[in-house]
Amino acid sequence: MSDTPFGFGLPPEEPDDGDEGKKKDQQSGGGQGPANPFGFGFPGAGGPGADNPFAAMFGSMNPTDLGAAFQQLGQMLSYEGGPVNWDMAKQIARQTVAQGTSDGTKDASVGPAERTAVEEAVRLADLWLDDATSLPSGSGSAVAWSRAEWVEATLPAWKELVDPVAERVGGAMGDILPEEMQAMAGPLIGMMKSMGGAMFGQQIGQAVGVLAGEVVGSTDVGLPLGPAGKAALLPINVDAFGKDLGVAKDEVRLYLALREAAHQRLFAHVPWLRSHLFGAVEGYARGIKVDTAKLEDVVGQFDPQNPEELQQALQQGMFQPEDTPEQKAALARLETALALVEGWVDAVVHAAAKPRLSSADALRETLRRRRATGGPAEQTFATLIGLELRPRRLRDASRLWASLTDARGVDGRDALWAHPDMLPTASDLDDPDGFVHREQLDFSELDKMLGEAAGGSPEKPDLKKKDDDTE
Repeated sequence: MSDTPFGFGLPPEEPDDGDEGKKKDQQSGGGQGPANPFGFGFPGAGGPGADNPFAAMFGSMNPTDLGAAFQQLGQMLSYEGGPVNWDMAKQIARQTVAQGTSDGTKDASVGPAERTAVEEAVRLADLWLDDATSLPSGSGSAVAWSRAEWVEATLPAWKELVDPVAERVGGAMGDILPEEMQAMAGPLIGMMKSMGGAMFGQQIGQAVGVLAGEVVGSTDVGLPLGPAGKAALLPINVDAFGKDLGVAKDEVRLYLALREAAHQRLFAHVPWLRSHLFGAVEGYARGIKVDTAKLEDVVGQFDPQNPEELQQALQQGMFQPEDTPEQKAALARLETALALVEGWVDAVVHAAAKPRLSSADALRETLRRRRATGGPAEQTFATLIGLELRPRRLRDASRLWASLTDARGVDGRDALWAHPDMLPTASDLDDPDGFVHREQLDFSELDKMLGEAAGGSPEKPDLKKKDDDTE
């Protein structure tokens, strides 16, 4: 595949920078090519891009250029899957990984010594975590991934996250056609949706490829991106993370293994948590509006000879969250869920590492700042799906979990994961002491009541309140 993201390439006889006169002619809407290559008579079409966005793409090209562009366009649009061309996304992600990171680090296969070091670090991390949480180990295996292996392993999770938003974009691309044309332009609408899938595939692939150069494990963004039960570290990125910290390499690896293993425990033994988080992302996505005016402008001005212009336009973002109570509630629910997960991991890992690692405080602060600011790939995802997967209130959540540990012990703290309604809310993060000392519903009594109701028992026991001191 060529460097141009959609597979478009200049014919061999054209220089890479094109002809300046032709560029000027294209920009002014001129050119000798057909004004409407699709043959649709759009009402009021006064020239390329007026009412037919595809005319602006191809109207100024000579027949030789047009044939080459259509040949490669056909290859791009042969995809008939969902709203994102994930084959393209995977290919571009792997190409991005192969190019290496900005510091010149190239991906490499993981050797036996590195695999052994990761396995031993995860094994020791699980032993330490046994004292810090009541949740048992969730790591059925420990794996060491290259960046390319991380891409392969996490694409299914990205698909689940991105497809709901991309579906809206695909529909919006069909909606930008004039209403009177939609009934008779079925193939064109299908082509535009396929183009939307390619646009998203290119952008998602690039973002995943860049992120693969930053992440140190499978749970860096607070979501379970890898296969269940696999605690994963990327040795090449672990080395890069600890390079300038002045901390021993073994300590850095072990601390990161603690975080990965803690995430695995939480997601393995809180069965509703994964669907809760992904459902929160989807609920937020449902309230996102697509800026159809901007989308129409992007499609209308797309030049196959300059696909980087499309990439730049997409990076400016075309999604706007609706300013409604429902959307605000969805955002608060998602941000709180991410903060609670990351805050719990932060508190548990600190409890396990503090007595054993002299660098625990420094590593904790470094990771907190890293999660708070996010990298370029996370910012790209924020642009693409209108959502930042960052726990804005990580420190508040960590303090709350630490206070719960002091007040109720490890078992009492971890028992809150038994049901989503038992977890702290966004307002509880504002008043952690109030939540810690608040009376909690005894859900065992609720379960008993529901069980008896299902069995036809006439008895209806009252819900009891359980005080913190008796919990």
